[in-house]
Amino acid sequence: MDFFCAGATHKERCFMAANRIGKTEGAGGYETVLHLTGLYPHWWKGRRFNHGIQAWAVGKTADTTRDILQQKLLGCTHLESDALGTGLIPFETIVHMTKRTGIPNTVQDLYVKHVSGDVSCLTFKSYKQGRGAFEGTSKHVVWLDEEPPADIYSECLLRTMTVDGLIYVTFTPLEGLSTVVQNFLHMNKNNPNEKPPCKALITATWDDVPHLSENQKKILLSSMPPHEKEARSKGIPTLGSGRIYTVPEQDISIAPFAIPDHWVQIVGMDFGWDHPTCAVRLAWDRDGDCVYVTHVHKVRHGTPIIHASAIRAWGDWIPVAWPQDGFQTEKGSGQTLRQRYEAEGLNMLPNHATFDGGGTSVEVGLLDILERMQSGRFKVFNTLNDWFTEYRLYHRKNGLIVKQNDDILDATRYGIM
Repeated sequence: MDFFCAGATHKERCFMAANRIGKTEGAGGYETVLHLTGLYPHWWKGRRFNHGIQAWAVGKTADTTRDILQQKLLGCTHLESDALGTGLIPFETIVHMTKRTGIPNTVQDLYVKHVSGDVSCLTFKSYKQGRGAFEGTSKHVVWLDEEPPADIYSECLLRTMTVDGLIYVTFTPLEGLSTVVQNFLHMNKNNPNEKPPCKALITATWDDVPHLSENQKKILLSSMPPHEKEARSKGIPTLGSGRIYTVPEQDISIAPFAIPDHWVQIVGMDFGWDHPTCAVRLAWDRDGDCVYVTHVHKVRHGTPIIHASAIRAWGDWIPVAWPQDGFQTEKGSGQTLRQRYEAEGLNMLPNHATFDGGGTSVEVGLLDILERMQSGRFKVFNTLNDWFTEYRLYHRKNGLIVKQNDDILDATRYGIM
């Protein structure tokens, strides 16, 4: 329902979800049929077309387009089958179809009655045709099933521009942090000015659907390669050499609660401009030696006065931990970053964050946090969506930490140090 409703306000949508949850049939296929026919149900709150449309349904190859998309929409992969017309498109609305040459039983163009009296046209295409096959014509709807190459996505998006069309993608993210995935992931919820108003990202896991039993989930997981399990069961992109933090989210998330007055608090801060400036508020229960992440601030292209104002709202008495680049001097004022924030009323610690012995090793910091997670001594308020988004994507490639989408986690590490 989130996917459908987002179509009313967002030109581009991505349904990045686990396998076997119905994203092709129940999301992309179903919506495409509604636009082709105009047979919107009474509860529909998404985009509506009051006329016949020109549309594309696109799969990876011609064979998979036939075996998956054509089968879902028409009910068959063999055009002489009695099952023709038993798919998502009502039989009585099918006007005519043309066959694609060279590939048996493959539909190229499908013509469908629209309630307005117009006739809609749906063309089946595949990524294997290359970018050139997507040039030239305007489309009201483009449905991309499975993750497309970036150049084809861009070309398809252009096809929708002149007619105020829609483009939506339904896939399980097995290609890792590709360009298409990153374009939808890079949306900062804490700064509305950064969030592209045309894009919507909807995710879903096996736990979000009722039709998979716990036994079925267990059987499916056991048959998957380890590096694909999170992508296929949770819709989380496969991440190079693997995630840095592997503790299940449910083991570290906790409902928000009022912090007792006697608990120690600190703010961890990571400076940025093109990448976000981030801050996290941490509370430490010294009796149980447990650290809680209670608040997050994340804004790109903000000045110290903006960041300081947001952080001061947590309590201007709370000390702020910061990294070594806080000693960098600004050209205009001649002040260090630390001094600028101190001038804005933040309780900046006198020196940058280090461990007790004076070190600043990233690996030591990561190990410290991981050990806390594994021993139940690190918790995060479950309302902090931006924190968990970075947590899911924090990974290594070829053994090295990928320095992208990690600003909140860096701020957390400075606070822990």
